Amino acid sequence: MTQFLKPRRTREYPELGYEAAVKALIDAHITYDDVQAGVACYCYGDTTSGQRIMYQLGMTGIPVYNTNNACATGSTGLHLARTLVKGGQADCVLVVGFEQMRPGSIRSVWDDRPSPLGPSTKIMEDTFGKHQSPRNAQYFGNAGQEYMDKYGAKAEDFAEIARVSHEHSQRNPYAQFRTAYSLDQILDPKTQIYGPLTKLQCSPTSDGAAAAIIVSQRFLDARPHLKSQAILMAGQQLLTDGPEVYSRSAIDLVGFNMSRQAAQLAMREAGVRAKDIGVCELHDCFSTNELLLLDALGFSEPGKAHEMVRRGDITFGGRGLVVNPSGGLISKGHPLGATGLAQCAELTWQLRGWANNRLVPGTDVALQHNLGLGGAVVVTIYKRADGQVSRPIPDDDISRVSGLGYNPAVEARYITPQDGERVRSKTKHHEYPLQETAEKLKARM
Repeated sequence: MTQFLKPRRTREYPELGYEAAVKALIDAHITYDDVQAGVACYCYGDTTSGQRIMYQLGMTGIPVYNTNNACATGSTGLHLARTLVKGGQADCVLVVGFEQMRPGSIRSVWDDRPSPLGPSTKIMEDTFGKHQSPRNAQYFGNAGQEYMDKYGAKAEDFAEIARVSHEHSQRNPYAQFRTAYSLDQILDPKTQIYGPLTKLQCSPTSDGAAAAIIVSQRFLDARPHLKSQAILMAGQQLLTDGPEVYSRSAIDLVGFNMSRQAAQLAMREAGVRAKDIGVCELHDCFSTNELLLLDALGFSEPGKAHEMVRRGDITFGGRGLVVNPSGGLISKGHPLGATGLAQCAELTWQLRGWANNRLVPGTDVALQHNLGLGGAVVVTIYKRADGQVSRPIPDDDISRVSGLGYNPAVEARYITPQDGERVRSKTKHHEYPLQETAEKLKARM
């Protein structure tokens, strides 16, 4: 993956996507000639943006699917790739998620047609009133307030979640923000956005990209040297909203029930329970949503997620799992199409033992949750394919097997032109689609 950045057009999506794809191909020790299908994940961009990225790697004629499913876009791409592999349509799929966003809060770019969120926004405004605050903050601020009213959570509980996320981000070289904050700083009333939410409890808009290679067992069996670093997608479920989303409950409106159902189904497929999961990357677009998800995903008793937070059971040294060791969306950043792939990368590094500066040791099961309003949710259960548990591996050992010459979990570097040449198609490529990106790579060197 690339480092996540403030959206200032310092890097554009063809270069970002190319870097992420090259790193993923190097990690898998394959070239683009081995890829049988491509999936591009983005929300803001023209059609065939996926081809714009992948043609830089080669023009091999493979199918390229361009996907958009709100903030769940990246994980939707993973679901599509897994479906293609499980269905026998491909043995090797490259998934690239990327985004080049505008500064400020998320907003629609199409003002000449009905919004997909139109009915949801109308029922929210009819129920809770119309406000000038950013729309998404209203959705999740209302949900947090409802959890407070029903179960006794406090604003300090949401702030503690943000404090933990910002603390975790200090050890993630890809995070957009890597500064720790005190509860007082997070709760500063001058930074209130909406309801219990303050600025430091909201995920930022971001530019960035991440990628993954999804392969069949047959593909892996032909490359036994990769088995020690292969991660199994043991269970996965993509769901959309049920009718309860219009129940006038703010919690239901942000997909609580579909998250709960997707987690139950994914865990059932993987043969695990919530208590088996040692590390989780979940969709903390706002701190309030993380608290709701601790409940929805089964990590806390119903209505008692805030008690889990107060005990310190979402971070290192607690009695529960570690949530968002990457810093989550709040600190790492939220380039919509890349978010699900970045979650996948973090959990892969955790299970391999590569994230040795923020590792949850002794873990063999991880959960990923990625949510989009409007709506869609993807929950994925990951296991080590070799049946072992994670243990910290020294950087020198990782450098020898990563293909990059360093440990990518703890160090974020640009790729070199030579990195790209190692994995581009050897049989069908043209230099023209790569020209602009190649010039930028040389300039960065």
